[in-house]
Amino acid sequence: MFKLFRRIGCLGMTLLCTAIGLGGIVVLGVLDVRDPGSTAPVGAVSDIPARMMSAYVRAASSVAQLDTQCKGMSWSLLAGIGKVESGHAQGHSIDSATGLITPPIVGPILNGSGAGGNRTPVMDTDQGRWDGNAHYDAAVGPMQFLPSTFAGYAAKVHPQDGGASANPNSADDETLAAALYLCDDGKDLTDSAVLRKSVLRYNNSGAYVDEVLRWASQYAALGTAPPTGGEGSDRVQTVIAAARSQFGQPYSWGGGDASGPTTGVCCSQGGQDGRTVKGFDCSGLMTYVFAKVGVKLPRLAADQAGVGQRIPASAGVGALQPGDMVFFGNAAQGIYHVGLYIGGGQMINAPKPGDVVKQAAVWSYDYAGGARPIS
Repeated sequence: MFKLFRRIGCLGMTLLCTAIGLGGIVVLGVLDVRDPGSTAPVGAVSDIPARMMSAYVRAASSVAQLDTQCKGMSWSLLAGIGKVESGHAQGHSIDSATGLITPPIVGPILNGSGAGGNRTPVMDTDQGRWDGNAHYDAAVGPMQFLPSTFAGYAAKVHPQDGGASANPNSADDETLAAALYLCDDGKDLTDSAVLRKSVLRYNNSGAYVDEVLRWASQYAALGTAPPTGGEGSDRVQTVIAAARSQFGQPYSWGGGDASGPTTGVCCSQGGQDGRTVKGFDCSGLMTYVFAKVGVKLPRLAADQAGVGQRIPASAGVGALQPGDMVFFGNAAQGIYHVGLYIGGGQMINAPKPGDVVKQAAVWSYDYAGGARPIS
């Protein structure tokens, strides 16, 4: 690409304080984000915004469900490309909930003038939708895709609408498109020669490949613990993958069971008639994902809080591990919401009527601790 710098269910009533220098990177602390390749916790890094880090981790993990033959995709490789292409969206704001980057990242117009190293005009393919130019294209987004290349992966990024809502200036959409592009046709990125060719395809420059892989190697070195291994970690990964597979499913009041999305019941506090919507409510989603590993949960969020090892709210979000259920409630309503904790302060949940299953930050208000059904 082109561098810029050069039922009722839901509503039924450490930090390790070390700083390690690493080639210009500073490890700020150990978070509960997990490298999908190794399952080892990775550090918060001074030059990667937290929201970009979560996008890299999520994309590396999600690509396994979209390209089952791909091997070796890692958050650190995506971060290496993001570093070289845009400095991890340096100078732009990233919405913590949606991942939308503002103002949009647009590279030099590729009109053959030599800007951005381009001397061959790239004629317009998006009618100026993403790059603001209806005559020539420009690379867009934090991973600097040409609009036509991004469009080739849009339907996989947002299958629920055939790619219509995919946005190259969404941190999540662009990083997932990059992972799919690098993995194209089931590449084995654990093979160093294949890896180099894959990155070379991204940008036909040996110096570019060297720079990306240097950053990727430095980021990968931030792993701070060996793989957890064992049946427990495999089951956790299965549960998280099952939750991610339902991204975009509509919220349905009372919807969802061990088999998948269903129509629900009438009616939510907001008035949604779940009988007209096929999808999940928050506890229905938990029922589905834990059924994948043989754990039968009660249907209501309040009852699900009693399954497995209870993690008190007083212990803080830092006591949660990926694969835990995370609960929200108060004295008046009791437990009214549940999500699946995936690390890094993030959860997957079915939030509310009119919304969809998605990833979001763990809410600070009404945080009611967690439960660990599997280990």
